[in-house]
Amino acid sequence: QVQVAESGGGLVQTGGSLRLSCVGSGSDFSTYNVAWFRQAPAKEREFVAAHGWSTHARYYKDSVQGRFIISRDNAKNMVYLQMNSLKPEDTAVYYCAAGIRMKVGTKIVEYDYWGQGTQVTVSS
Repeated sequence: QVQVAESGGGLVQTGGSLRLSCVGSGSDFSTYNVAWFRQAPAKEREFVAAHGWSTHARYYKDSVQGRFIISRDNAKNMVYLQMNSLKPEDTAVYYCAAGIRMKVGTKIVEYDYWGQGTQVTVSS
């Protein structure tokens, strides 16, 4: 079983940057696909970015493509989300998730372990 925990959220102005971090427990964390999701008030949780256990598989929500970068450091059991050129519509609670599937996915059901979330607020 894996546990994940996020950190790094905060308040930032439009156009600013933040880096979210996610630490995973377990010696086999490197074999898990990992992803970031977010949930804004009164909205459903949505996919943001995913990184497969293989270093070549990365996927992004269209609206964050080119602004956000997901990366992982398997030696440290860490996953990162570098968020640049932030917009007010990026305001949400951001969740780190991990799951084992043959292919990395973008759906909530494809991830079994979730963190508690970290708040990101972008002011206009």
